[in-house]
Amino acid sequence: MFDKILIANRGEIALRVIRACREMGIRSVAVHSTADSDAMHVRMADETICIGPAPGTDSYLSIPAIISACEVSGAQAIHPGYGFLSENARFVQIVEDHDLKFIGPSAEHIRIMGDKITAKDTAKKLGIPVVPGSDGGVPTLEDAKKIGADFGYPVIIKATAGGGGRGMQVAKDEESMEKAFLTARSEAKAAFGNDEVYIEKYLQKPRHIEVQVFGDGQGGGVHLGERDCSLQRRHQKVFEEAPGPSITPEERAHIGGICAKAIGEMGYSGAGTVEFLYEDGEFYFIEMNTRLQVEHPVTEAIFGQDLVREQIRVAAGQKLSFNQEDLVINGHAIEVRINAERLPNFSPCPGKITAFHAPGGLGVRMDSALYDGYSIPPYYDSLIAKLIVHGRDRPEALARLQRALGELIVDGIDTTVPLFHALLQEKDIHTGGYNIHWLEKWLEAGGLD
Repeated sequence: MFDKILIANRGEIALRVIRACREMGIRSVAVHSTADSDAMHVRMADETICIGPAPGTDSYLSIPAIISACEVSGAQAIHPGYGFLSENARFVQIVEDHDLKFIGPSAEHIRIMGDKITAKDTAKKLGIPVVPGSDGGVPTLEDAKKIGADFGYPVIIKATAGGGGRGMQVAKDEESMEKAFLTARSEAKAAFGNDEVYIEKYLQKPRHIEVQVFGDGQGGGVHLGERDCSLQRRHQKVFEEAPGPSITPEERAHIGGICAKAIGEMGYSGAGTVEFLYEDGEFYFIEMNTRLQVEHPVTEAIFGQDLVREQIRVAAGQKLSFNQEDLVINGHAIEVRINAERLPNFSPCPGKITAFHAPGGLGVRMDSALYDGYSIPPYYDSLIAKLIVHGRDRPEALARLQRALGELIVDGIDTTVPLFHALLQEKDIHTGGYNIHWLEKWLEAGGLD
């Protein structure tokens, strides 16, 4: 087992890893930018190292600075958290070249799943169902129109190197294809330095379902059920729950079994998430995230497993501490992402926290790096807290969420908390009758007015 782990991240996920290290008797090293010198993860770690100025490109994304911090501190392994360098295959290769351990999958697996076309081809070969679409990149508008005619409109055009909704456009018919195709390529080039796109059939009312998987890198693999992440704004998740309210036990066992078998065959190591669109009882692969997810706490809640601890164990060469038979769902869990944003436009709202009180009580977990007097810097993602609730069933979890939101105090800035108060008044939220388009349509219709 490792003696010391460096956490190449910040905020609540850095705190999450520090806590797991402390419980395992492992010393933690926090890196930070000059803007984060008074951040909570810096206060809680055993050691701290400043790695650069405020912009992420000069600090948390600086590979030389992070490698140097490992050498200075004597850390044997790096936990990337999520975001920043967590899915950067070049970074992983450099880590391994310096005789350090990356707590996550191999550079090769990150590379395969980081390219959407290669990932889709790999999924097909592993028996994972995929969305009908182009066999590879679509180079010309003429090719795009032919694919649209073959599969039938609407279709969605996606950047092969994409993520987070960038480089993604819907063509409803042949007339709108030219604008959608050229816009997607332009956005892809600007965001990823690669304008290659591919095309898939656009499903009308799908849900976003993701299967949590774990591999030991030695041919072993399990799944930890699914999460429903259908409530999204601009392809960004805001509300996640497990298990999915629309998934039957038979469907869960079927798709989970396919995913667990696939990562075992890949020799995959660590945590991963296989993401699907789900419609009319069918699952369609869209991508695999080769890292821990923001919403991993809901899975931890219903299975009683510490996924970060398991990541560390597997990276240290140990086999999984549980098998598929050990993983039995207990109750229902929901997570809401609380951002420092001003509604209704969701504009960033950094600033000083003048008062902060986290909710508590049975079945309530708050993952946050906030504290009274903390100044949220303007340089990073606006996520400031994750509120997670667990109940015996979905109605109890929803009731617990409403109670916990009422206890939460974040003064000094605007947050997205009012969004969740409003959502909990909607019948569709309580019945689970929503899909990936529901939230944006609700907002357009004045849901926050």
